Formats: sequence, C-alpha cells, structure tokens
Amino acid sequence: MHPTLATLFLMSLGLGTTLTFMSSHWLLAWMGLEISTLAILPMMAQNHHPRAVEATIKYFLVQATAASMLLFLTTLNALMTGSWLIMPLSTPLIMTLMILTLALKMGLAPLHYWLPEVLQGLDLTTGLILSTWQKLAPFILMMQMTYNTDMWLPTALGLASTLAGGWAGLNQTQLRKILAYSSIAHLGWMIIIVQHSPKLAFLALIIYIFSTAAAFLMFNMMIVTKINALALTWSKTPTLTATTLLVFLSLGGLPPLTGFLPKWAILQELVTQELPLTATILALTALLSLYFYLRLCYTMALTIAPNTNNALTPWRLKSQQTMLPLSIMTTTSLTLLPLTPAILAFIY
Repeated sequence: MHPTLATLFLMSLGLGTTLTFMSSHWLLAWMGLEISTLAILPMMAQNHHPRAVEATIKYFLVQATAASMLLFLTTLNALMTGSWLIMPLSTPLIMTLMILTLALKMGLAPLHYWLPEVLQGLDLTTGLILSTWQKLAPFILMMQMTYNTDMWLPTALGLASTLAGGWAGLNQTQLRKILAYSSIAHLGWMIIIVQHSPKLAFLALIIYIFSTAAAFLMFNMMIVTKINALALTWSKTPTLTATTLLVFLSLGGLPPLTGFLPKWAILQELVTQELPLTATILALTALLSLYFYLRLCYTMALTIAPNTNNALTPWRLKSQQTMLPLSIMTTTSLTLLPLTPAILAFIY
C-alpha cells in the first residue's frame, strides 16, 4: 500500500476512535465507529489474496449488522426518551440489545465466531490493529452504558467469553487464531468487571493491548504464523525468543509479569463486590488460557528443530523493521507489576 494511503487510513482510524471517545451523543458515537470500520477495510484487503478478501467481507458484514442494530436501537431510545445522550437506556430490552450489539462488534462470546476466521485471513500488522485499536471505541461505549447498573448480562457474556476463549484455543495450531481466542478470553475478564469498576476494566484493556501488540510485533519480526515454525526461532533470534516466552507468560497472567496485575485486581474487586463464585470460575478459566500459552512456550524453548532444514533462512538477512515499538511494548508488558500499588492508588 502506498504510504500516503496508509497514512490516510491510519489517521481515519484515529479520528473515528477519538470521535467515539469524545461523544456524549449516540449519532456522533455511531459516526466514529463507522469511520473506524471504513478505514480498516482497505487495509484488510490490501494483499488481494482470496483469504484476505474473504476476511474483509466477513468483517464488513458483521460490522454492518452491528452498526444497523446500533442505529435502530438508539433511534428507538430517542423516540421513547426524547434524548440522544449516551446513558443507561430507557428500557431493559433496549439496554440488553445494545449490550449484545456492542458485544458483536468486539467479538464477545457467544457472538465471537467471526473473529478467529477474520483474524486468520489478515497479515500480522492489520491483525494487530484489529485486535487492539478496534476494541477501544465499542469498549468505551460499553463502559458508559453499564456504569452504575446492576445487570446479569455483562457477567454472563464475560463468563461465556473466558470459557469459549480458553476451550477453543486449546487445539489451535495457527498463531493468529490463538491470539484471537486469547482476545476473546481477555475481553471476558474486562466485561465482567466493567459495571463494578470501569477504571479497572480500562486498565486491563490497556495492559492487554500492550501485551498483544508485543506478541504480534514479535511474530512479525520472526516471520512465523504457525506453532511449528516457533521451533526454529531460537536459531533466528535467541534474545527475541527468550523475550517472547516472557510475553506469553505475561498474557497467561503469571507473576511477576505485568499480566498478573489486572487479573489479580479484578479477582480482588469481585471478592469485594461479594461475588466469590464468579471470581472462582474466572480463576479456573484462566488455567485454560494459560495452557495454550504454555504450549507455545514449550514449542519455542523445549522443542529441538530438525537437523535438516530445507526452509528459507531469514535469520541470515538483516531485518529492516524498526525495533522501538517492539521494545516499548515488551518492556511495558513485562515490568509494570512492581508499580501495582501506585497504579491502583491512581485508579481508586
């Protein structure tokens, strides 16, 4: 893609998300979501591969369905209340349908089936944008809607997402699908806590974005898309391989890495809200996600590559990619846990 077009689309992505962040009006928020969707579609189809085109069409149909539902529900709410302001909606039915619509846009279970297939058809750079930046705008709307409400639906969606993301990721061999199910499971943690502590949910989202961005940038740097290819990474980039192992463990939520911070804080908040059963189920589903992260670690660290390798030798070529974004994301996803008291004090 021409650099001018890429810059235009990236600026449009930023504009759409910023519009949604700033808006207190449903039409302006809807407009921001649509600008983001239309900006990422050409980036998804830029490779002109049948799989990329298929993923683009699937993504467009899902997002168009969610956008039409969003516009219909907000119009219905405006007819009933006389206001377009973003707030807890007029009737429980409209509120429930709106939460389900935003869940479809983000890929929460049981409305998650499009996300792994779409992510599998994209290159790693566009997949990074889809897994991180595109989650921000609908998540902010979800935070504003569910604030100071007491609904069972966010908890149900969160538990379903953590279970679906954990179970479905166990038998995957494609790294992009594994990261898609990882995204579903992490979003489940955030949605469960969003109505009790929106700031904590947003902190979990930011830490997830840094960790997932580090994983995508590492895969892009090492040119791998399957689990089997990870066995050869030690001969390509030993230092980066060791760092990747720590990033996987951080995504799994193991101390003393940053990924432990949001899970620890979310479980503590759930116990404070007198929801010990929900906290217990969440802690158990975290083991499912941890298992497929450990599979990746096992393949990278404990699997010996074959002696006869007929594949290409990209490790003999100097990489032309910049290391600054990868360094920032990796450092953030590994070293923030000692700052937990200061971060939580800032939130509360």
